[in-house]
Amino acid sequence: MESKHQDEIVQLCPRYHRAIELIGRRWTGAVIRVLFAGPRRFNEILARIPGISDRLLTERLRELEQAEIVSRAVETGSPVRVTYGLTAMGRDLEGPLGEIGRWAERWLPAEATAL
Repeated sequence: MESKHQDEIVQLCPRYHRAIELIGRRWTGAVIRVLFAGPRRFNEILARIPGISDRLLTERLRELEQAEIVSRAVETGSPVRVTYGLTAMGRDLEGPLGEIGRWAERWLPAEATAL
């Protein structure tokens, strides 16, 4: 007989799996974490994430925008400025991602955290 906890996991599996696949993509957590501090322009995000390429940052921002975790604001003028920020859904990830960070600090050896 399955426990109630196991039954809940089975029922939540599709949403949970989608969330893990989205947030767990390489560099996605770093992009979201940079945006916890507030809206940033593309080059500001790029400068705060060592090792990420322009192409990959563009891809991740598009995915996060499509998932409604990140919003893109275009300020008209010369030059045009594009700013990325977290939506309410994105800001709501601060708790879970903070917990993952605390878990990593406690359980993962330093060499395992290198990208």
